[in-house]
Amino acid sequence: MSEQAQQILQRVFGFSQFRLQQDEIIAQLQNGGEALVLMPTGGGKSLCYQIPALIREGTGLVVSPLIALMQDQVNALQQLGVRAAYLNSSLSQQEAQSVELQLRQGELDLLYVAPERLMMPRMLSLLECTKIALFAIDEAHCVSQWGHDFRPEYIQLSVLHERFPEVPRIALTATADTPTRREIIQRLALEDAKIFVSGFDRPNIRYRISENQGNARDRLLRFIRNEHDGEAGIVYCLSRKRVDETAAWLSSKGLDAIPYHAGMSAQDRQQNQARFLREDGVIIVATIAFGMGIDKPDVRFVAHMNLPKSLEAYYQETGRAGRDGLPADAWMIYGLQDVIMLKQMQENSDTDEAHKRVERHKLDAMLGFCELTSCRRQALLRYFDDHLDEPCGNCDTCIEPPETWDATVAAQKALSCVHRTGQRFGVNYVVDVLLGKDNSRIQGFGHDQLSTFGIGKELDQNDWRNLFRQLISRGLLKVDIEAYGGLQLTETSRPVLRGEQALHLRKFVKSSKTKSKTRKTSNVYGKVADEKLWEALRELRADLARQQGVPAYVIFHDATLMEMVERQPQTGPQLATITGVGERKLEAYGDDFLEVINNHLSETSAPPVDTADETLQLFRLGMNAESISQQRGLTPSTIYSHLASAIQKGDAELQDVTGLEESTLITLRNAIDQYAEEGRLKPVYEALGEEYDYNILRCVKASMQGEVI
Repeated sequence: MSEQAQQILQRVFGFSQFRLQQDEIIAQLQNGGEALVLMPTGGGKSLCYQIPALIREGTGLVVSPLIALMQDQVNALQQLGVRAAYLNSSLSQQEAQSVELQLRQGELDLLYVAPERLMMPRMLSLLECTKIALFAIDEAHCVSQWGHDFRPEYIQLSVLHERFPEVPRIALTATADTPTRREIIQRLALEDAKIFVSGFDRPNIRYRISENQGNARDRLLRFIRNEHDGEAGIVYCLSRKRVDETAAWLSSKGLDAIPYHAGMSAQDRQQNQARFLREDGVIIVATIAFGMGIDKPDVRFVAHMNLPKSLEAYYQETGRAGRDGLPADAWMIYGLQDVIMLKQMQENSDTDEAHKRVERHKLDAMLGFCELTSCRRQALLRYFDDHLDEPCGNCDTCIEPPETWDATVAAQKALSCVHRTGQRFGVNYVVDVLLGKDNSRIQGFGHDQLSTFGIGKELDQNDWRNLFRQLISRGLLKVDIEAYGGLQLTETSRPVLRGEQALHLRKFVKSSKTKSKTRKTSNVYGKVADEKLWEALRELRADLARQQGVPAYVIFHDATLMEMVERQPQTGPQLATITGVGERKLEAYGDDFLEVINNHLSETSAPPVDTADETLQLFRLGMNAESISQQRGLTPSTIYSHLASAIQKGDAELQDVTGLEESTLITLRNAIDQYAEEGRLKPVYEALGEEYDYNILRCVKASMQGEVI
C-alpha cells in the first residue's frame, strides 16, 4: 500500500486504517490492474475506487444505477472537498453541459454516470477525448440475468473494455452467488481481473424470522416501539396496496411512516425518499422497488412483512440496515399465503422455463432458510460460499433455539387427506376436513365420509397451517396454481407417507407479547452515557444538514457522533482524531461541534464525591492533571472537572491547578467577564487567540462562580 493512499484515507476521509481488503484492492487499481470486488454492505466498497481515482491521473468514472444513489455519494464527496459530479436525467441541459465542460477540462476527480447515459455515442466520444483514471461498475450483480436485480443496460458495459482497453476497471457488489460471479466476469470481460472476496458476513445485523399468526401489523408495531422507537427503518411489503395500508396504519399509531412504490407519482416517490434520507427517525414502507444502493448509514432496522423471493434479495434488502457498523435488526414475518403468492407469480411470469426453474430453486432456498432450526447466519453465508466456524449468537435460532417435534404421523395424516380429497383443494379446505368441520361444502363432496375426516383434532387450525407450510417448503407438497391453489403430492412425499422416512419439523411457537431486549443506538455499547450531549450533537447535525439541503449523515455518521460523546474532544487536534473527521470537515464543522461539547462540559454537574475525592487526594500528593489522568485511566477533561469542582468549593487553589501566574489569571477572569455569553466559553477561547485550553478556562470560571461547574 502506497503512503499516498494512506495519507488520503486519513486526510480526506478521516479514517486511520483500511478495512478488509481495501488496501490490496486500491493497490491493484493504482497500478493499472482490474478487480472484481465482493464486499459486504457497509464494508467500504466506495473507497476501493475513490482513493485510486484521487491518486491516478484523470477522472474516475463510476457507473451507478440510481439517481438518488449518485446524488448522495456526490454530496458526501463534496463535503470532503473532493471534486465530484454526476450526469443523469435530473440535470437540466445547462447543468449537464457545465459538468461535461468540467470533465473536458480535467476539473473532476470523480464523475457518476447512469449506464444508459454512458452508452450514448456522444458520451463515449466525449470520454475518448478525456483522460480517464478508471472505470468503476457499482452494483455489478445487475449484469446477471439470473440475479434478483437484472438491468439489461448493464450488459452493454463490456464496450468499456473494447473502447478503453488501457483504462483499469473495477466491478463491485455485495450480493453475488457463484453463478452470478461467473456471469459478471463473462459479461464484463473481466477474465483477467483479480477477484477479491471479503466475505458476506454482517455481524452487526441480528436476523429474526417468525411465522405470521394473523397479527403481523401488531407485532411490527410492538417491535418498532420496543426496540427502535424514533429510529430510521425500512418496512418491505409484497404489494402496493399493503404498502399504503401499512404506512397509513403505522402513521395512525404515531410513527413517522411514509409509503414508496411504483404506483405513486414520480414526484411523491422522490419527495418521500428525500425525507427518508434527510430526516432522522423516518420509517419508509415500500415494495422491493425501493432501496438498491440507498446509502443511508443509520437505518436501524429492515422489516419484511412478506417472504422475499430469494436469499439474494433477502441479503440485499436486509443489508440496508446498519451500514454504519452499529447494531441493527433484520426482522421478518411470513406465512403460507406468501408462499402461494410467490409461486403463483413465478408460474404466471413471461420468462422461459429455464428461468422459472432457477426462480423455484431460489424460493425453495429462501423457504428452507426460514424453517431452519440451526444458526441462520451460518446458513446465509454458506449460500454465498462463505463460511462461519461457530454459530453466530446473534440470530433468533442462536438466542432462543427453536424446539423441534416428530411430525411424521401428523404429516402422514396431512398427506393422506390431500390424496383422499382428490389433490384439488387448498390448505384451508384440507385443514377443515382434518379437523372434522361439519359444513355443507364438505358434506356436498362427501368428504365427511372419508377415513381422514376428523383425524387431526390433536392440532388446531394454526398448527395445521404451519405444518402444511413446512410440507410445501420441503417439497413434499406442491401448489397447483392453475387449479386455484390446490395441493398435490410430490414424489418426495412417498417415503414419509409409507412410513419409510421420519420427519422432524420446527415447532410452531405462539406469539409472545413480552418486550424483547431493547437495543438503542445511543447506548448500545454502554459507553454513550450522556444522552443530553448525544441529542445536542444530533440537533446540531440536523441544523447544518437542513441549511445545506443534504442528508444528516453526510455531515457526520452516527458512529462519529457516538465517538465524540464517548471521548469528548475539546480542541481541533483532538477532534481530528475522531473517526470520520477529515481535514475538510474539521475546517467546516469543527468549531460548531467543539462548542456543543465544551458547553456541555461547562454545564455538567460535579462528579460523584468518591471519584472526585480520589483525584483531589492525588493532586495533593503533587501530581498534575495529566499525570492523574494517566494513572486513573480517565480523560483529562474528567480530571479537570474534578479539580474545577474542588476549586469552586475552596479545596484547591486555582494557581496550583493551572500553574499560571496571577497576572495571567486576572487576564483570563477579565476575558470571561467580558466575552462569556450565557456561560459559553467558546467566545472567550477565541478572544484569547485559542491560546488557553478549555479545561483551564473552566477552572478559572469555577473560581469566579458559586455554582457547581
